[in-house]
Amino acid sequence: MSWYLPFMLQGVAMFVDEFYFHEKRGLQLWEKVGHPLDTITVLLTYSYLLWGSADLTTYICLSAFSCLFITKDEFVHTKVSPAAEHWLHAVLFILHPICFLAAYSLKLQGEVEFLKIQTLVVFIFMFYQALRWSYAWGRKTK
Repeated sequence: MSWYLPFMLQGVAMFVDEFYFHEKRGLQLWEKVGHPLDTITVLLTYSYLLWGSADLTTYICLSAFSCLFITKDEFVHTKVSPAAEHWLHAVLFILHPICFLAAYSLKLQGEVEFLKIQTLVVFIFMFYQALRWSYAWGRKTK
């Protein structure tokens, strides 16, 4: 049960970020493009773990790249996001590498069905982000 907890916490935090903060303030173009790209880095990392050679060095490199890549927007978030959203992002930045560690541990334990479901959830979320925010490209943000 303990290795599943980071995924649950990350899911709740992502839900609040996406469906409360992003809907409340709207997203600028750089976020509408950048957020699905963030999700792609997670999708690629989990996919490599499931269907790649699962070499630990490569997995660590993919995980580290994703952890760094998702911070790219924080310089702009300081100008457009409320303090509560910054705090939530900090929580997400803490959970991000923990989820990669949990995924690797689950893989070692043979829990690949959960990892397949998690990878599918990430794919669906990426697809949602791309559709949701591409639809809103013409909308003026708040």
